[in-house]
Amino acid sequence: MHRERVSENVFWFQSEVYAQVTAGVIVGPQWAVVIDTLALPDETLGMREFIEHELGVQVRYVINTHYHADHTWGNCFFPGATVIGHAKCRELLIEHGVPSLEGAKKQNPSLRQVKIVPPHLTFASGELTMRVGKKNLVFSQTFGHSEDSISVLVEEDRVLFASDAFMPLPYIVDGDVEELITSIKKIGKMGLENIIQGHGDIILRGEIDAAVKENLNYLNNIKKAVKSAGKRKNVDEYLDAITIESCGKSRVYLGGLAETLHRRNLRTLYHQINGE
Repeated sequence: MHRERVSENVFWFQSEVYAQVTAGVIVGPQWAVVIDTLALPDETLGMREFIEHELGVQVRYVINTHYHADHTWGNCFFPGATVIGHAKCRELLIEHGVPSLEGAKKQNPSLRQVKIVPPHLTFASGELTMRVGKKNLVFSQTFGHSEDSISVLVEEDRVLFASDAFMPLPYIVDGDVEELITSIKKIGKMGLENIIQGHGDIILRGEIDAAVKENLNYLNNIKKAVKSAGKRKNVDEYLDAITIESCGKSRVYLGGLAETLHRRNLRTLYHQINGE
């Protein structure tokens, strides 16, 4: 697990095991707030060890940016903490997370300790704010990757934990391309110092404009490419011929996982556009 201090009392963690998934912590004088958990128990427990023993505080709150397993299945390793998320996150985690975990446990013994802990405190519209020491956190909706996605802004530092609303390769299989475009444009106008992506490395201030442009370009390119597929008989062959590079991204992103995600994006978008 990689770890980095982003600003005073703000830390970032990145998995070395699964898809470069990220998490964060904001530390107050007496307690800390965790933003998302990591994909596997050992890494989430490593985060907790660092927070409790190196930073010397307990975790009082865990923020779930959305319900996907790689961001939420570590909630149970912060017993006593209040979990916060979008109202839809709670609903989806109960509906999909519980059966998904049961299936995953049969394949992966390391998950045997995991239990689904849905958000205790939710919001369904507008913004939610929280004070942590000298930091003001602002939770806002950034839909598109999923229908429950939120981002967390550390207001004083202009650091945004954007979660999967911002990734090296935008991913829409469980979301909506138009909503994601709206969210990325919103993020680009926030005057940020850093974007903490849900997967991948931290984006620095001087890189933000180019990253926003590249992500929007990719999403617009796949929309155009998929629309041109129409109702072709050989649609699978046509979609297979739409390379990730022709849409403005590299297949090396996310440790080589980007190519697979790109293929899924194309097929999802085709079915959405054609109402299938």
